[in-house]
This record gives sequence, C-alpha cells and structure tokens, in this order.
Amino acid sequence: MSDMAERMTLDPEVVRKDFPILERTTSTGKQIVYLDSAATSQKPRQVTDALREFDERWNANVHRGVYELAEEATDRFEGARAKLAAFIGAPGPETIVFNRGTTESVNLVAHAWGRRFLEDGDEVLLSELEHHSNIVPWQLAARDTGAVLRYIPVTGDGRVELETVASLIGERTKMVAITGMSNVLGTMPPLAEIARLAHDAGARLLVDGAQLVSHAPVDVGAIGCDFLTISGHKMLGPTASGGLYATTEVMEEMDVFLGGGEMIDVVGEDEATYKPPPFKFEAGTMNIAQEVGLGAAIDYLEQFGMDAVHAQEIELVAYTLERLATIDGITVFGPTDPALRGGAVSFWMDDAHPHDIAQVLNEEGICVRAGHHCAQILMRRLGVPATARASFNVYNTTHDVDRLVEGLERVKAVFA
Repeated sequence: MSDMAERMTLDPEVVRKDFPILERTTSTGKQIVYLDSAATSQKPRQVTDALREFDERWNANVHRGVYELAEEATDRFEGARAKLAAFIGAPGPETIVFNRGTTESVNLVAHAWGRRFLEDGDEVLLSELEHHSNIVPWQLAARDTGAVLRYIPVTGDGRVELETVASLIGERTKMVAITGMSNVLGTMPPLAEIARLAHDAGARLLVDGAQLVSHAPVDVGAIGCDFLTISGHKMLGPTASGGLYATTEVMEEMDVFLGGGEMIDVVGEDEATYKPPPFKFEAGTMNIAQEVGLGAAIDYLEQFGMDAVHAQEIELVAYTLERLATIDGITVFGPTDPALRGGAVSFWMDDAHPHDIAQVLNEEGICVRAGHHCAQILMRRLGVPATARASFNVYNTTHDVDRLVEGLERVKAVFA
C-alpha cells in the first residue's frame, strides 16, 4: 500500500475485535491475556477466512494442472509469494522460497550453501543471542565440512556492538548468521552495518527474521543481507508458512536441498537437472493454503503499515519496562532503551522459578512463556537457567500489561 493516507489507525482496542480467540475465557473463568506471540501469534478473522475460502473454493495442487481450478490455486499461491517479496522490499518474487519457516530456511542454507562452500578451517560467526534454529544447523554443517563456529559476545544488557563484530570477522569468515530480533530480549542488532562488515570480508550474511519481520519494517535491500528467514506464524499467519529470501545470484550457485517432484527439469536414470530458483528449492507439494493465508496476514499488517506497528510496540515495551520496575525482586534482561528492542520482555523473579511464575499466571488467564526459549547459550550468558517472557503483537494493550503486573504481585504473595 503506497498511499500512506489510506492507512488505518492502529488502535489495539479495535484490532482485538478481529481476533476471536482473545474473547474466550479459561477454565477458571478468567479472560485470556495472550503474551506469547514470540512463540506463535494469533490469527485475525481475515486470515482464518482466507484459509477456509481457499479450501472451499480453490483447493488444488499448484503449477501442475491446466484446468481452471488448479490455475486459480496457482494464482493465489504465487500472489502470496509476490506479497511477501514486496513486504520485505525484495526485488521480485523469484527471490522468495516458500517453506515451513525459519527452522527449515536455516537448514536449507546450512545444507545447500554451507556444505558446498564451507571448507576446513572456515568460520561461521553467530551471536550469543541466537535461537537454536540458527545454531544447530550450523553445528551440523561445521561437523561435515570442518568449519569452525565462533560467537559474538553480547553486552551485559544484551546488545551487539559493532566493534566486537568487526574484531571477530576475518579472512576465514565465510558466513555471519545473526538474529534480526532476539526472541528472548527483543534486541535488534545493527544489521546494515553488520552486512557491510561481512561483505567487506567476503562473507555472506544470513538474518534470522523470525521475530523481526513481524515487528518492524524490513527492507532487504537497505539491510544488504544475502539471506532472510521468515516465519509466518510469528506474523499473524498460519503455522508451517513462511520462507527464505535470498539473492538470485546466491540461489543460483547453491545446491538443492530436498529432491522430489516439481523442483526438477529433466530426470535421467543417474542424474537430474533442476528448475531455476526459487522452484529448485520447493520439492513436492507445498503448504499451499498456509502460504495463501500468509498473504492475507500481510494484507492485514499492511493496512496499518509496519512503521505504525513498530511505533506502537515501542510504546508498549516502554510501558512494560516501567511497570515491571515497580515490582521488587524482578530483574529484567535486555536493552533499557525500548527503541533498541522489539516486543519481547524477559525477566527473572527472586524466590520463584519461571515455570512457577507461568503456572500462577495461567490461573489468572495470563499466557506467558517460561523456559530457556531455545536459547540456552544466551541463558548461560545471563546467568540464569530460564526466564519468564511476555511478548506482544498488534492486539496487545496496556491493560494486558497491567493484568501481567497484577498477576506477578500474586506470584510474589504465593512464594513470599
């Protein structure tokens, strides 16, 4: 949507009406407060309607049939690809590979790029912020190629400093793989500057965008990344939707990831040739309805504009940090400046384990995540076994934060 005058005002109290699940109560009769969007965001009616409509009107396999129904399904599937490309500022839909999301995308790159180009002694640079999905695939690639993993240490408040990145990038660095927004701390590293450092050293940059794409404007051209991963279920879309952005140049030089139908050109008895990108990375029947649903989620976010989404989230994070600071015995992790983070706030409470916190909050209808959040390296850096985490999306309000604080006061009373 190019005309900013056509944008709708982002009013969370109004937005909430599009999310039926937020109207339900728990078995204890409490109104749900959903604060676990970093794990999976909720879907508005517009997305669930799009899923149902596809199944009821256009369900057919794509790219294969010449009959009208299949062609209509293909148009909607490829239309969603074009929407996703535009949403992240990609030059065209040919740079978008559809798959189940970030985990599959990082595995794709680690396999199809890493096992082809990494050699013994080469270095892959990660950060201490990373989700396991951006660590384990590189561990496997390093095991098979002899490459070495190095980690960018974060500051005490969970930031990534450019001076530290620059000191660790060298002539053996072949890949820098870093989150665009920490799922634990909300930290948003300076990606464009990291891209410049990586490219100056002849390395590639992969950005784990699982959290970032849902919370802030993204322009892959401005960032300068070679890869960006996208998880649809973090951005109001269906589970098993999303994909990978990669430059055409780098996709052409990569090996295939999965073999099977549709991604081939010609198959002989001993070898095969493959379609051009992105189709050479899309083997078999895809998650067609889910990607169409992701297209509807993009439409939903675009009506507000991601600048407005990010601004509203900064205000909500600022309010959360302010309210949590009023509770004795709570340590909040991550940058103190809300402008440096997205909508995830993790904390530790004295005398109550995060799992106990989550259990008591559940009795109040409040949904938070407790655990290591698939970020055990970061937990060790923070000096805790786990944290409790509240994470937000467009439907969250200051009232939700007030309910959280009231719930935490009850936790203190229980474990005092």
